Amino acid sequence: MGSATAWARTTFGGVADELVDIIPACLKRAHERARNGHEGVHTQTLEAYGHGLYAAQYEELAAGLGSVADAAPVRLQGRTMVVIADRVIYPMRYAKKDVPVTAARLRRATGFRADLIRRHGPEPMQQVLDLGMEELEYPETHPDLALLPEGVRLVLVAYACAMDRGVMRIEWGSAELRREDRYLIWHHHESLPAAA
Repeated sequence: MGSATAWARTTFGGVADELVDIIPACLKRAHERARNGHEGVHTQTLEAYGHGLYAAQYEELAAGLGSVADAAPVRLQGRTMVVIADRVIYPMRYAKKDVPVTAARLRRATGFRADLIRRHGPEPMQQVLDLGMEELEYPETHPDLALLPEGVRLVLVAYACAMDRGVMRIEWGSAELRREDRYLIWHHHESLPAAA
């Protein structure tokens, strides 16, 4: 059984130790499925691996976390995610090499993932400076986010993974999205065991 930290116990209560074991095992299975898919289609590029990993991460986490007490599945953007203790658990491969999670950056400052982080992540550490000028118009938030109650908070499960090396690093915690450069600003993050 995993050894949850004080943050994990405060965030998830009595199921925190289970999550410390389940989440890395799910990501490892997702990697194995994606690698097997790539080997099955024999492509010269890693498209099959990348697309397979993206889909499998949600499926494996939904299956693994579904047995946890009070887990509630929710369909967002065609994927099943799990809410536990008013926290939606969202996986994100942030790198293909073993680099710190503080290097995590989104490809786009708009779209579902960015909206999810802004709406359900922590309050920004530094408020936007109001110069009295009209702000730029940004599109409305993704409609699927209406399926999550306002009080649900986001726990990001950020991991570094590559086809040839497997899951190298897993961290979980809370982060805000800096719009100007798309970097995640972590309010809290801590390691989960990458080799489950």
